[in-house]
Amino acid sequence: MPTLIEAVQDFLAQRRIAVVGVSRKPNQAANHVFKKLMRPGFEVFAVNPRTEEIAGAVCYPDLKSIPNGVSAVVIATPPLAAEAVVRDCIELGISRVWFHRSFGSGSFSEDALQIGREAGLSVIPGGCPMMFCAPVDVAHQCFRWFLDLTGKLPKNIPPATP
Repeated sequence: MPTLIEAVQDFLAQRRIAVVGVSRKPNQAANHVFKKLMRPGFEVFAVNPRTEEIAGAVCYPDLKSIPNGVSAVVIATPPLAAEAVVRDCIELGISRVWFHRSFGSGSFSEDALQIGREAGLSVIPGGCPMMFCAPVDVAHQCFRWFLDLTGKLPKNIPPATP
């Protein structure tokens, strides 16, 4: 069973990552994740069916619309929408999914998690890429410490069920 750190390293080693759930409201978590992942060597794609642009970048209506696809997806939608995103990942052959979650439920959905694992996806069920993507700001260092201390960050990632 991979550790959380191993799963995060594998996820962040991907070069084409989509962030589903970016918002027209600039201070939303998904927008911060999107901007953080926009760094040399990465192609990051914003996904929101209700807008065409986020932070000066093209925003795609769904994962299917991204030219040449992606290999990893950060889900930052309401939990009720997460299942549909996971099903799209399965259909498109996207094997790595990360549910954005810090305090509260975030984007996490137990049903979406189970569907992803049963389909063989590598799923990170919580935390935030900004807690791991260097350089990590002080706030996210504190979030990571607190979530780890309170058991809200998984230590290990259960393998997908074949």
